[in-house]
Amino acid sequence: MSVTRRFFTAVTMTASLALAACGGGSNGSIEGPGADERSLGSVDAPVTMIEYASVACGHCATFHEEVWGTIESEFVETGKVRYVMREMLNGGATFAVAGFSLARCVEDDRYFDMVDLLFQQQRAIFQAASQPGGARRQYVAIARSMGLSEAEMDACLNDEAINQAIIDSHDRAFEAGITGTPRFVFNGQMLDSERDGNRSIFTLGGNPVLIDGEPVEAIVDADNFRRLLDHLVEQASSEG
Repeated sequence: MSVTRRFFTAVTMTASLALAACGGGSNGSIEGPGADERSLGSVDAPVTMIEYASVACGHCATFHEEVWGTIESEFVETGKVRYVMREMLNGGATFAVAGFSLARCVEDDRYFDMVDLLFQQQRAIFQAASQPGGARRQYVAIARSMGLSEAEMDACLNDEAINQAIIDSHDRAFEAGITGTPRFVFNGQMLDSERDGNRSIFTLGGNPVLIDGEPVEAIVDADNFRRLLDHLVEQASSEG
């Protein structure tokens, strides 16, 4: 199910664009990061983490509010993890295209600042969308807070090349088997889960993640991701 071309004007955004579910998995091959992909952290980090995300996905917003800060401060900024974001349109394609378009229109070094702001304002955007023109007003405020004028915002949202690049990113992910967000890949292996008795445990590349010989329960929170990343960094460093 490929997202079709959907270039739009900001004035047509309304609440009729419903928030969709964000879950799903992958059954395809995942390519490593390209030289031109947006990333944070050292390219020489022992662990490369790819997140497939949508700024219109509620689960993605929760991850960035509750878990991302720990990853960024303890692993990305310390050179242990290189983080790459791959844009998808889950949760409401028009809202996702609008958000990622704005992120692509600020200075390159502020891309992730805009993404963070869009996650913070996600609920407000959808609440505002229940009123005529409300989503537009919300985006204008977001754009201005990041140094874009209203005219620059409109030009950005209606830039066909930018819109298509975001749609293409989604389509590439979908063709690789990514059907939901957020999804995480560590050093080329997809993080997933499977049942183990009465609980779910993390798998990586189809194999259970074992730390000190014990499976890791599939709970997405800061403590669990800290344990997981500590383990992967130690493993990658010892193999290197």
